[in-house]
Amino acid sequence: MTSLSTDRSTGSATTSVRRRGRRLALAWPTTNEAPGMLRVAFASNDRSTVNQHFGAAEGFAVYALDGERAQLVEIVEFPPAAMEANEGRLPARVSALASCAAVYCLAAGASAVKQLLAVGVQPIRLDDEAAIDVLLQQISRAICAGGTAWVDQAIRRQEGDSARFDRMLDEGWDE
Repeated sequence: MTSLSTDRSTGSATTSVRRRGRRLALAWPTTNEAPGMLRVAFASNDRSTVNQHFGAAEGFAVYALDGERAQLVEIVEFPPAAMEANEGRLPARVSALASCAAVYCLAAGASAVKQLLAVGVQPIRLDDEAAIDVLLQQISRAICAGGTAWVDQAIRRQEGDSARFDRMLDEGWDE
């Protein structure tokens, strides 16, 4: 969501960030695909520690993970201009994370929690800052062993989606 504009006085290109923020999706070779089980976001300003309130987060690191590995797949950033309106900034954040199963943050207001749950994203509030790599290990163990409610629910939801397509294929597409 970054646009280039030209400064007419100097003729040079300058970068300006749109009000809603920017997203950087990471690409990888097709021979080394990202894990596809769950996508999880972490509110962080340093990309290594969960250290931000959901509504005031400067950015989110989004990982794809399964029981064996985790890979950073996207960075979502919000410029300071997007921090002005309290309620007005939530829809952009919720929309940016709608493909995630969960978002880890230090805090989230009631309105943010309600909006996240409405799009199927489980907010996870931490009491203290935590290293993202440690949290990724915990989530991977939960994927393998089960017993963590939001992880189990996200896996069931994913399996239900794939089963739905299998049922549609079995029904056939004849006219």
